Amino acid sequence: SATVNYATEKAKISYPDSVEPDVLIATVAATGYTATAPTTTTPHQPDADADAERTAPDETAAWRTRLLVSLVLTIPVITLSMVPILQFTNWQWLALTLASPVVVWGALPFHRAAWANARHGAATMDTLISLGVGAAYLWSLWALFFGHAGMPGMRMSFSLLPDATSGSEHIYLEVAAAVTVFILAGRYFEARAKSRSGAALKALLDMGAKDVAVIRGGTETRIPTAQLAVGDMFIVRPGEKIATDGVITEGASAVDASMLTGEPVPVEVRPGDHVTGATVNAGGRLVVEATRIGADTQLAQMARLVEDAQNGKASVQRLADRISAIFVPIVMTLSVLTLAAWLATGHPATAAFTAAVAVLIIAC
Repeated sequence: SATVNYATEKAKISYPDSVEPDVLIATVAATGYTATAPTTTTPHQPDADADAERTAPDETAAWRTRLLVSLVLTIPVITLSMVPILQFTNWQWLALTLASPVVVWGALPFHRAAWANARHGAATMDTLISLGVGAAYLWSLWALFFGHAGMPGMRMSFSLLPDATSGSEHIYLEVAAAVTVFILAGRYFEARAKSRSGAALKALLDMGAKDVAVIRGGTETRIPTAQLAVGDMFIVRPGEKIATDGVITEGASAVDASMLTGEPVPVEVRPGDHVTGATVNAGGRLVVEATRIGADTQLAQMARLVEDAQNGKASVQRLADRISAIFVPIVMTLSVLTLAAWLATGHPATAAFTAAVAVLIIAC
């Protein structure tokens, strides 16, 4: 059994001892995705995965750029296509010029995902989007170059009702571009929500001290916190963060533990008291003996609790997963049946193909 945390891009898997991790990774790869085993934590390396999470690029900016560029190009295409009075001579070629980057570059993530799914015999929402957008765009190309839509002076009226006689005189560039922009907007908001959902975890990971003054061989040396070992004695001056969990051996002070307890009043500590990493020394100089480091600290355990909470999946999410698994194949089947039904009832091939494309577009 497995649960996936989309915020941290991790999968938590329960499996019997007889199964090797390489088999799990190969199974993920067989579905068109990639996976790697988590980095092993060592006493001198607190949590390499946590460091990777902090430095991972935010995909929100990439989706925002793709959305804004596509939106700017799509607005005039929709305006020209929906307002006949604005359709000047050869307007359709300007619409093609503006819509092509949207369909090719703007929808590229969907096309790539659809191709990967096809190679592995799977169909997802990306498959439906790529098919719908691609069909509307390719139909428009056919109508422009081989039909009557490319003729100078072509006008395309706006109607709320279908017309079985229309076909090669109509183009659907505004449909292909608008659907792409609409889905891109959804992906952008999804990426932004994902980024925000991981903000609490990243904030926790960034609370720890980056370096520490450790006493080794009777001398004080400042080293990265990752190099601390259990039993090391380190110094915490007023205003500094405590590098890791430990026990005070010298000094007395007040420690601001609000990040743990929410209590704004600093807590008085003295030799023999336990202190927690990432809390702030608000008073005098302290000498602390490290008792827990890396993934064993209370801060790391809090981060794991947040991550485990994100791993949970609500029942409504599981229902949506089951529905989407059958929705796409059903829609593709309905589109083919629509095409066959229109042809069987004597309608022209252009009208039949238009109806089949409409099924894909509406499903998108």
